[in-house]
Amino acid sequence: MSGVALYPRTARPARTTRTAVPAPARPGSQDPESQGPDSHDDVLAELCAALFASLPRSDQRRRGEAYVRGLLGTQGRKSIRNIAALIGGQAAEQSLHHFISSSTWDWIPVRRALAHYLARVSPPHAWVVRPMVIPKAGDNSVGVDRRFCPAVGQVLNAQEAVGVWAASAEHSTPVNWRLHLSDAWLQDGLRRGQASIPDSVRPETLGECTVEAYTGMMRDWGLPLRPLVLDARDMDAPAALLRLRACGVPAMARISHSLRLTVSGPAVPGRGAEALPAHQILGAARDLRRPVMWRDHGPSRVVRTALTAAVRVGLPALRTAAVPGPARRRELLLLGVGENGRRWPAELWLTDMVNVPPAALVRLGKLLDRVDRDFTEISDEVGIRDFAGRSFSGWHRHVTLASAAHAVAALTGRPEEGLRLGYVS
Repeated sequence: MSGVALYPRTARPARTTRTAVPAPARPGSQDPESQGPDSHDDVLAELCAALFASLPRSDQRRRGEAYVRGLLGTQGRKSIRNIAALIGGQAAEQSLHHFISSSTWDWIPVRRALAHYLARVSPPHAWVVRPMVIPKAGDNSVGVDRRFCPAVGQVLNAQEAVGVWAASAEHSTPVNWRLHLSDAWLQDGLRRGQASIPDSVRPETLGECTVEAYTGMMRDWGLPLRPLVLDARDMDAPAALLRLRACGVPAMARISHSLRLTVSGPAVPGRGAEALPAHQILGAARDLRRPVMWRDHGPSRVVRTALTAAVRVGLPALRTAAVPGPARRRELLLLGVGENGRRWPAELWLTDMVNVPPAALVRLGKLLDRVDRDFTEISDEVGIRDFAGRSFSGWHRHVTLASAAHAVAALTGRPEEGLRLGYVS
């Protein structure tokens, strides 16, 4: 699946001057068993040289690489103490703690360098936004709050963040993170001060956090334009899509069955101008279903088949002053996906890429599965959720370096001793 042919030229924002990124041989594109014994170290050294070029001091660059190595090689919980035990003991623990929690180095240039490295060696087919819930026992870590987590169907004491992933059919890697902070944290001066939360961090909904995690990255980093894929079932999907559309971003969002939409064309006979639940619209369009095929993202790479149907729709009249009128009025495509003999539709997607074939949209949506798999089998294994510190900056530095460790594991396909991925590209 091409990374640049998924949407028509008209879907690109007119102001962009970005060009396609050349695709040299990917470090992770070979069979793991055919790679030389130094391929893992070669990729790690090359990536760290690119990531830490913005760090002004050589000792910071050395500690950055040591931390990434520790995340890859430490067994069990990837705490600073356990990482230090692997690479140098108590003295290393003190220096790494300072490097992560108290140092002044900026994580944004490191993330930008990671995104550009991946765009060069493994061009993404799409950018995928995925939430991350981090359960916590106490209430001192920055952003910890009691929150309902739809994925597990219960209230947890947890942090919540949003990650932006560079995703292709072969693998995916997080490149940017945004911590979602509740009003309880941002309006409590004492807690805010203890966690060193910057004054620039303001209250926002999960949907606003999701959009800003992506648009903030794309505004300044000079990355190639790709479609954005997100799961918007637990947020205000219309508001998120309208904000993305106003920025000229081709987007595809998984939506809830109850989201109300209006049918734009004659594809669904007998439908008037009233807004209807999305599942009802696609239920009436079941005669439009056609089979599509894609290759599963798991180790078996099995070819799978699904049924799809697409209907052009519009959003009901919204009183959203922040979104320009033309962005509100443009047509959208409602896509249903299901399996023969099962409940129809099993999944519902909404996109402004109205001229892209449904088969290509289905493959694009399946990148959410790719990201979910890689989060479980790589990110969690390199300790993306293991930071135990309290500070806002410490959390951001840890997840930045854990993202770098994830990139090494994903690109090489061969873990360090003690790291079990259970994944073959």
